[in-house]
Amino acid sequence: MDACSLAGHKRPMSFLPIVHAPDYDANFAPDHRFPMGKYTRLMELIRASHIGERTIVHAPGPASAEWLSLAHHRVYVDQVLACKVPAFIEREIGFPVTERVSLRARLATAGTVMAARLALAEGIACNTAGGSHHARRAQGAGFCTFNDVAVAAHLLLADGEVGQVLVIDLDVHQGDGTAEICAGTDAIRTVSMHSEKNYPVRKQASSIDVALPDGVRDAAYLETLDWLLPRSVAGFTPDLVFYNAGVDPHENDRLGRLSLSDRGLKDRDRRVFSFFRERGIAVASVLGGGYSRDIEAVAGRHLMTFEAAAEFA
Repeated sequence: MDACSLAGHKRPMSFLPIVHAPDYDANFAPDHRFPMGKYTRLMELIRASHIGERTIVHAPGPASAEWLSLAHHRVYVDQVLACKVPAFIEREIGFPVTERVSLRARLATAGTVMAARLALAEGIACNTAGGSHHARRAQGAGFCTFNDVAVAAHLLLADGEVGQVLVIDLDVHQGDGTAEICAGTDAIRTVSMHSEKNYPVRKQASSIDVALPDGVRDAAYLETLDWLLPRSVAGFTPDLVFYNAGVDPHENDRLGRLSLSDRGLKDRDRRVFSFFRERGIAVASVLGGGYSRDIEAVAGRHLMTFEAAAEFA
């Protein structure tokens, strides 16, 4: 169902706002280390699932250079928009910054801004991309071109739409770029729970970091999360939470070092959405990491986040 079909009618609260653009998928080769096809397949799975008819899909336009420059140096922004990123930065990103990659990064960033504004209006919203948390102020890294959450947080603060923002990053990798960009901004609290021995080798200091040993399974992970969530808002009153719901803590993820099951991942998502929605705090979910040569499997893991979000829409 799209927004036009509800024109002129009050939208039932049970509908989940989703942000998606076909060009989130830059059509990488199937054997590329970054499973680009998961974005297309995820949206197909959402539409075919039991939540498909309970979603309203919104399409973003590309983020402007002015928006992007709130979190990134303008020189780097201009390099990406012109597709003239230095080779050494492209190596750190993990792929060349072509026109399709540049457009994808701009759309995903604007998608997170749109999801944030929808969440503020409706309580919860999800972007089918985003969570590019390794992109730093001066460059991209780790399959991340622009840091969409950092851009969105700074934009909403600058526009006065929020007073405080919380970032809960449960991707298996530390949110080093988000921590670096947001350091020193008291209105943004960054929280990362991640695999201690995984990428990046050099971590940045988030407001709160929880580094987990290899092989952590469901029970220990969820117990730690139950400890962490109340601490994430201690002495802090966010108007909005960005939730990086990366599925790479899964036991079968190619780049993860943790051992969560499907059930563990979905219980994780339910806990996050439940905790903040019970407190009346808006949640904007972004996709984050998930790595497998089996696109069907990784897209199916991401689908569970949207199913969990729909329970709290």
